[in-house]
Amino acid sequence: MKRLLNLKLGLATLTASAGVFAAIATEPARAEQVDAVETVEVAEFEATEVEATEEASSVEYLQEVTAMSGMEQVTSVSQLSDVSPTDWAFQALQSLVERYGCIAGYPDGTYRGNRALTRYEFAAGLNACLDRVNELIAAATDPLATKEDLKTLQRLQEEFAAELAEIRGRVDALEARTSELEANQFSTTTKLVGEVVFNLADSFTDDDDSETVFAHRVRLQLVSSFTGKDKLFTRLTTGNIGNSFANEIGTNEGRFAFDGPGDNTFRLDRLHYVFPVGDQLTVYAMASLGGHHFYTDTMNQGLEAGGGGNGALSRFGERNAIFRLGLGGQGVGLKYQLSDVITLNAGYLARGGNDPAEGRGLFNGNYSAMAHVKVQPSSNFKFGLTYINGYDPRSTFALGGTGTGLGNLNTDGIGLDTDEGVRTNSFGVNAMWDITPKVSLRGWFSYIDADFVDDGDGEVLTYAGVLALKDLFAEGNFGYVLFGAAPYLSSADGDSGFESDVPLHLEAAYKIKVSDNITITPGFIWLLSPQQDSDNDDVVIGTVRTTFSF
Repeated sequence: MKRLLNLKLGLATLTASAGVFAAIATEPARAEQVDAVETVEVAEFEATEVEATEEASSVEYLQEVTAMSGMEQVTSVSQLSDVSPTDWAFQALQSLVERYGCIAGYPDGTYRGNRALTRYEFAAGLNACLDRVNELIAAATDPLATKEDLKTLQRLQEEFAAELAEIRGRVDALEARTSELEANQFSTTTKLVGEVVFNLADSFTDDDDSETVFAHRVRLQLVSSFTGKDKLFTRLTTGNIGNSFANEIGTNEGRFAFDGPGDNTFRLDRLHYVFPVGDQLTVYAMASLGGHHFYTDTMNQGLEAGGGGNGALSRFGERNAIFRLGLGGQGVGLKYQLSDVITLNAGYLARGGNDPAEGRGLFNGNYSAMAHVKVQPSSNFKFGLTYINGYDPRSTFALGGTGTGLGNLNTDGIGLDTDEGVRTNSFGVNAMWDITPKVSLRGWFSYIDADFVDDGDGEVLTYAGVLALKDLFAEGNFGYVLFGAAPYLSSADGDSGFESDVPLHLEAAYKIKVSDNITITPGFIWLLSPQQDSDNDDVVIGTVRTTFSF
């Protein structure tokens, strides 16, 4: 529709500068379509021009424009495979073809009438019409235009004069701004995305020895694209947050999702290259800080921020801990869109995959191989099933800084020996149901079967439920409540017993959108039976996080 509207506007503009457009006058039926143009707001025309400007920047679009040189004149509407008699503009197209032979189609026999008309296409169509009009004028023995035609064109010229002048001014201004940006941009292929977190926090227990702290973390990420469809992520991180609270309270269960370096030293932590292969497959090559969550939908939107400063407060609150197996390694992930309903994911990660030492490398050390299927039968409900097979030599099993010590198979003192490594089979399920556009329920459950090589078995459990509230009290704000159990060792073979109380985790926060670039998030984390021992004091961590994004 936009394409036809823009074409009519272009024709009206031409009549203002040359009388030759008398030969392209519309009939009464077409005049009715002109009335429809009057109802389109100027904002829509502006959006069309912006869309065309952005589209023209892609390689795919430039190839399409190049193909215009092969566009052929249409002698019958039936030659256009995507135009049918039921289309609202069919009579207009038929008139242009039969009366003037002035419509050109794409080399593949399509007209593409539902997409926006670009300035390149307008020039190609206009040239074709002018050539045809010149032919008609040269060969004409009778007048080509009637008085009614001329009156219609005059009315078009008068009615759209103001709109065309406004659009022309906006396009000129847009071109000037684009030229200025291109002349001063950081890079033609790369943009810089930054995030700074200020965090005021303290922890409270019956035997409270911790102090209130004010710490920060900074991330600078370069996002590069070389084809318009691929992305290279290069991220630098620094700060002084560290893992101080986990060390103070003696467990990772309340570890902040947005912690990081503690010495203000810049580190290259993420280096990923993402590119499509065909229309359905996307490949994720992870050279540093690989993680299964980077290429898999963990179904916790708004809280899943990849350690960012606008998601959950804790690492446990970000996502099902099963996706943290192998976190920090090197490897590859695949995302395959099987259909509109089903998405398949598969990946392989190896922590120490960059180390050539014996017992390390990509295939002779720690690894985790994941298979995942996401099913989304409707726009507001989806669920996923996950399986991960892993091996961890020399006590390197870890769930990415979440869970109890025993849940991470630090089994010293309970008669299990992990020196020969641990083989694991992990099973998980995730679900997300948006009850309304602003109210969402999410949840997950995971079971990890651990085989201590030549020394018995163990089982690790973790689960959680989340209530997320979008636009809470004000547009752009976000609140959530999470309750569950961080990864803990529920049973194991061994010579001595161990505490297997459920380490419950309650977390709540309210993210306030101060502006498009600033959010403030007060919240708390309450740990019950930390380190899966009810004899331990409960721990409450309070925080006020301020995030600057640019």
